[in-house]
Amino acid sequence: MRITQSMLSNNMLRNLSSSYDRMGQYQDQLATGKKINRPSDDPVIAMKGVSYRTNLMEVEQFKRNFGEAYNWVENTDSALDKATEALQRMRELVVQASNDTYEDSQRESVMQEVRQLKEHLVEISNSKFGEKFIFNGTDTLNKPVDLNAVKPVSDNINPVKIELSKGIYVQVNVNPKEIFSFEKDPTDPTDISKQSGLFGDINRLEDALMNGAGKEITEFLDTMDSHIKNVTNARAELGARINRIELMEERVGQQEVVATRVLSDNEDADIERVITDLKTQESVHRAALGVGSRIIQPTLMDFLR
Repeated sequence: MRITQSMLSNNMLRNLSSSYDRMGQYQDQLATGKKINRPSDDPVIAMKGVSYRTNLMEVEQFKRNFGEAYNWVENTDSALDKATEALQRMRELVVQASNDTYEDSQRESVMQEVRQLKEHLVEISNSKFGEKFIFNGTDTLNKPVDLNAVKPVSDNINPVKIELSKGIYVQVNVNPKEIFSFEKDPTDPTDISKQSGLFGDINRLEDALMNGAGKEITEFLDTMDSHIKNVTNARAELGARINRIELMEERVGQQEVVATRVLSDNEDADIERVITDLKTQESVHRAALGVGSRIIQPTLMDFLR
């Protein structure tokens, strides 16, 4: 086959163009710090990158969910702590008022404080985190307790769960009916003597302070102890969940480190290697230019000068 001058020129130009293209790729890698800048550069790396980046985004979302979970459990624990203080103070008042030396006026003063503590417990039961009521199950937009309503306490006890890891949901609220309850006799809702639950028992305590004797008031000690125990049990269960959330947060933090490293190994360029390859390609390019200038033979125009 006859090799013409134009064939040599075209081959040289094609090879030089390829050399420029390779140097351009190395320069892009140095500028961006990435192995590829278009999916066409390496489809396998590109597809793996999509998968790894999806995993990393999931982990980052779980980390944001931990903030939501901590807000729920910490606000709930704080509210239950205040409820415990109110109930303990109420128990102290029961002990004082059960003394037969107390006069009616003194017991009336105790009853007034008990009433204020009851209102305080209503406020606690209607605690909110942001715009959400934390003691009304999944019905977070409506307050759970309204003693003046026909139905004073909500029946919503559905657990509020937040996904903190892939497919793992953790409950962040407590069962409100185990703490803030109020039951009336359906045949006679106004009969205080037949009311039960936290607020029903407090109503009966108020009535006893107004009309009863020391012995009748003493019977409420066990009642107050029972309600304090309910709150304590709820806090203990919540504390166990908080410990689990902290352990899960540590694990998700480790997953983020691993996911970030895997994504980096897949996409990030080895800068030292890229610089070395670029320098090598520059040397090859200069050599190609020198060889090309020697291969191209003189033309007729060179002899007509």
